[in-house]
Amino acid sequence: MVGVTNLCMALPSASCPHRALFLLAWLTVVAPDVRAQTPSTPTGPGNELRTVTDQLQRSEAEQSRLRSEIAGLKGDRTKLSAELLKTTEAVRAAETRVTDSQARLDEVSASEAALQRSLEARRETTAEVLAALQRMGRRSPPAVVVHPEDMLEAIRSAILLGYVIPEIRAEAETLVADLGALVRLREAAAAERQRLARERDTIAGERTRLSALIEARQGQIETSEKALVEERGRIEALGKQAQSLRDLIARAESDAAALRRAEEQAAKVPLPARSPQELAALSQSAFKDPARLQPKIAFTDARGLLALPTNGPIVKAFGAADGFGGTERGITIAAAAGNIVTAPVDGWILFAGPYRSYGRILIINAGNGYNFVLTGLRDTSVEIGQFVLAGEPVGAMGALTVEEGTGATASPALYVELRKDNQPIDPTPWWAKNMSEKARG
Repeated sequence: MVGVTNLCMALPSASCPHRALFLLAWLTVVAPDVRAQTPSTPTGPGNELRTVTDQLQRSEAEQSRLRSEIAGLKGDRTKLSAELLKTTEAVRAAETRVTDSQARLDEVSASEAALQRSLEARRETTAEVLAALQRMGRRSPPAVVVHPEDMLEAIRSAILLGYVIPEIRAEAETLVADLGALVRLREAAAAERQRLARERDTIAGERTRLSALIEARQGQIETSEKALVEERGRIEALGKQAQSLRDLIARAESDAAALRRAEEQAAKVPLPARSPQELAALSQSAFKDPARLQPKIAFTDARGLLALPTNGPIVKAFGAADGFGGTERGITIAAAAGNIVTAPVDGWILFAGPYRSYGRILIINAGNGYNFVLTGLRDTSVEIGQFVLAGEPVGAMGALTVEEGTGATASPALYVELRKDNQPIDPTPWWAKNMSEKARG
């Protein structure tokens, strides 16, 4: 380090401003990692205990406030539904921001890693240059005034430095530029991590609120505990007996209780619009009334109006090759673990429970022979026969899974299938254009 300082003192005045450049270059050679040398903030048991205590107190206060707020909504179904839809929208928006923030963080981290590899690749070259500079620094240029006979040596040294210094300066400036970029990338990564942490805190709070609202909504269902247990048992038996999704839907629809419900529901399904003007009016208002107890628009008229049931890209489209010689009969959305799943359309729950290797499965009757099938959920938050609004939460995605044989982790995926008279059809025309384009990137 002293040698570098001496060298800068010995160089011509034009090179003196680059002392910091050479010093910084030297530090990158001898220092393994700036982050590794940063001393950590001491945290004792007392500080950790106080932090946890403060968090618990804030959580308890928030829970108390939330319980009071939900209690005031329980008697008003319209307000409860409106709050449920509003909170669900907030959760999905926060999930989108988390995904975007994580993508930016991954990009910054990749750039940082690439730059770090570039610096590492030049470590030996930089070390050699700095070693030469140190050796030159230890041999100070002759004092011409004191020893005039050394004039020739001074001239030779000046000529040599005239050739060497521009190259060294260029190398040092390139190195410092890279180091500056590395520092900026690390600062950007730190800021992105903080933003990501804030968004995750936001999601946690909104999901807590959403859970309370769902509990209040389910508490309003007028079904006795005994009848509910019987219904769940019957549905579970149907799931065990069915051999395919088509068979499952057929069995659920042919069940005596389901037939009675289907007749009641069919009477509540609106007729298709009779004119373009009527269709335009319905399109504007069909999903805005949170107090509705039945669909306000025929499913065939809802083309281009429905939102995807969860956040994430569509990784398998309807009709694409399935890898087994056939084609996909629905779409597959790659969703983050824990993502909320919402009803894509107004309708009645035909089936909600485990089914073979699909895990938990949800079937929503949209009327006029249309059914949405959703599989890949970790859990569901609705009951058989319940009417759900488009955008209302119906379940959540599972966690990461480990693929057998390879040991690789697999992200959760939501499979969505639309059926008309129990035959799969392409759901693409029903998705809102901006939603489907965003899902495809």
